[in-house]
Amino acid sequence: MSTNDPSQVKEIVRSFIAASVNIDALGDEENLFEAGIVNSLFAVQLMTFIERTFEIEVGTDDLDIENFKSIDATAAFVARKLETRAS
Repeated sequence: MSTNDPSQVKEIVRSFIAASVNIDALGDEENLFEAGIVNSLFAVQLMTFIERTFEIEVGTDDLDIENFKSIDATAAFVARKLETRAS
């Protein structure tokens, strides 16, 4: 699936995180790492999910916690990758 709708990207990411860590409420800007919601192993699972779901490649240069620290950050990362791919 590839989508350019930021709200849809957020919902897809939120659903994946909520199902994976069994959390009910998660704010778009909440830092997943600082809150202890996810760890480095889950970050790898999230990146794999992002690659498969949105048909993008997460490269070595993309491995920055800032890209995955929150739902907003992850959705913005996906949008940038999709925009780059479309160019």
